[in-house]
Amino acid sequence: MSFALPSLKPKPEHATSMGLQEGAYGVPDLMTCGLSGGAANFRSVHPIMQSEKNYAQRQNTLNMTVLRNTQGLHAPMRLAMELKAAKKIGHLPFLPSHNVMVDSLTGRDLEIGPEDVFSTSEFCEVMGQPHAMVERSLGLL
Repeated sequence: MSFALPSLKPKPEHATSMGLQEGAYGVPDLMTCGLSGGAANFRSVHPIMQSEKNYAQRQNTLNMTVLRNTQGLHAPMRLAMELKAAKKIGHLPFLPSHNVMVDSLTGRDLEIGPEDVFSTSEFCEVMGQPHAMVERSLGLL
């Protein structure tokens, strides 16, 4: 019996070859390519890195499928409409957005990740004049 659930097993999406120009000894020639030339061709450092990038999207797809199968088509549609409305809510352009409503609808408010610790608004280096930023967003400047 199938419930039309997406696969939980992530599929590898990394390249099998790195595509670096190898020198005489089978290693990249840093004197001709440079340090950035070798690093620019790397797609992912670890195979699980691609899986972690798509984790939230896969989890959302799985949750919506389970909702559809258990409660009907109205539940994922209603949740999608609420998320769309929550993302439209604006704020003044010089204030940081915390997206509390979106986080609570997606369940992200129950998790603590590195972005919660390291990308807080107090470490933000961009600061402008509030009046000029509002006038620019309104098209007055």
